[in-house]
Amino acid sequence: MSELRLHPDRLFPADTTTRDIARRLYQEIKNLPIVSPHGHTDPQWFADNEPFGNASELLIKPDHYVFRMLYSQGISLASLGIKSRDGSKVEQDPRKIWRTFADNYFLFRGTPSRMWLDYVFKEVFAMEKALTPDTADLYFDTITDSLQQPEFLPRALFEKANIETIATTESPLDDLRHHKKIRESGWKGNVITAFRPDPVVDPEFEGFVENVQRLGEISGEDTSTWSGYLAALRNRRAYFAEHGATSTDHGHATAATADLSPSECEALYAKAIAGECTAQEAELFRAQILTEMAGMSIEDGLVMQIHPGCFRNHNAEVYRQFGRDKGADIPVQTEYVRALKPLLDKYGNDTRLSIILFTLDETVYSRELAPLAGHYPTLKLGPAWWFHDSPEGMRRFREQMTETGGFYNSVGFNDDTRAFLSIPARHDVARRMDCGFLARLVAEHRIHEDEAQALAVDLTYNLVKQAYKL
Repeated sequence: MSELRLHPDRLFPADTTTRDIARRLYQEIKNLPIVSPHGHTDPQWFADNEPFGNASELLIKPDHYVFRMLYSQGISLASLGIKSRDGSKVEQDPRKIWRTFADNYFLFRGTPSRMWLDYVFKEVFAMEKALTPDTADLYFDTITDSLQQPEFLPRALFEKANIETIATTESPLDDLRHHKKIRESGWKGNVITAFRPDPVVDPEFEGFVENVQRLGEISGEDTSTWSGYLAALRNRRAYFAEHGATSTDHGHATAATADLSPSECEALYAKAIAGECTAQEAELFRAQILTEMAGMSIEDGLVMQIHPGCFRNHNAEVYRQFGRDKGADIPVQTEYVRALKPLLDKYGNDTRLSIILFTLDETVYSRELAPLAGHYPTLKLGPAWWFHDSPEGMRRFREQMTETGGFYNSVGFNDDTRAFLSIPARHDVARRMDCGFLARLVAEHRIHEDEAQALAVDLTYNLVKQAYKL
C-alpha cells in the first residue's frame, strides 16, 4: 500500500529560484482566514449542527465533480445512490457506494478532484495510506466513525478550517429559515445567503409561471403586472439583505443585456407569465432582467455576480431521471462586449454599481473581459471558475487577465462548491498557484518581492472582502 503524502512544494514552480520565492510568499498567507463568498453548501448543516451521515453522503453524493467522472466511465448514477426524480431504485448501501468509488479512484489521477480529496483525507481525517480498493473499508469506517465525534460536527469543521465567512445561495422563494436559526443560535460562525433569482426571472426555468405567482404571494405584491413584479423582486432582495446577503447571483445562459421601454417590458412580461415566450423572447426577457437588477443594485448596494456560458443539463436522459446539477453542464462560447453594452450604456460609469463577471469561455479572457474590467469602474473579474477551478486554469487566468485588467480588478478566489470539506483544499490550491505566479514576476524582475508579498495577501484575503462588501 502506498503512503498518502501531500508534498510541501506541490504546485510550486520547478525552477529552484522561483520556487524559493513562492515558498516565502506562501508562508505569509497560508494561514489567513478563508472567505468563501460564493458557494452552494447547505445552510441546514450549520443551522442544525447534526452529524454528517457517512463517507458517501458527505464526499460523493453532493459533489458533481466526483460523480460526473465516474459516470463518464460508464458507472451509473443509480449505483452511486443519486436520488432519482421518478422514485426508481438506486443503491442504498453507503459502503457499497464507497467501494465503487474506491475501485475507480485511479480515474481522478491528475485532476483537481484528486488533489482536493487527498487533502481532505490527509488533513481532516489523518489517513496514512492512499485510497485503493484494499483500503476502501478502512477509509469508510474511519471517516464515518469520525463524523459522529463532536469535533467533526459541521460548526466544528467550519471553525477548524479557519473559515471567516461563507455564503450559501438561495432562491427568492426560500424563507431563509436555516439562516434565521443560525443567527438566533448565538454561534459566531458567519454564514450568509446570496440572492439567486433564476427560478423567477427565467421564463424557461421549470415552473416559472407558478414561481412568479408564489413570489407575489410571499412578497405581498401584485405580480400580474410588470411594475408589481419588479416591486416583488425588490421586496425579496431587501429580505435577503436583512438576513446577511451582500450579493446577487445570476446564472444566465448568456451575458445578454437589454434596455427596453416600459411598454415593451410590459408586453414581454405578459407573454412570460402566460407561458407564451419563444426562445428568443425568453432570452430578451433575461437580458432585460440583468439591466433591471443592475439598477436595483445601485439602489440597495448588493454586489451583482454574472456567470454565463453554460449549457445546463445537456444530458436529457440524466436530467429526466435525476434532475438538475448532475454533472451534465457543459461550457459554451460566450460573448461579452456587445452583450453587456446596453447595461453598461445605462449604468457602466456609476461607481455605486459593482458587477463581478465570470466565464467558462477562456478565449475571452484577454480579448474581452480584461479590457472591459480594465476600463469600466463597475466591472470586476471573478476568478477561474468551475471547469477552470484548477491549477492550469488559475495560471491561464492570471496570465491572460493581469496585463490588461491588473490584479486589483479581480476579486480573489471563491470555491463555488457543494462539497463542504473541499473548501480549505480549494483555497490552498489557489493560494499556492497565486504565489507561484507572483514568484515568477519577482524572479523576472517585473515586481519587487515586497510588492508580491502585499499582492499575495490582497489576492488571498483583502480583495474578496472588498469586492463582496464583507
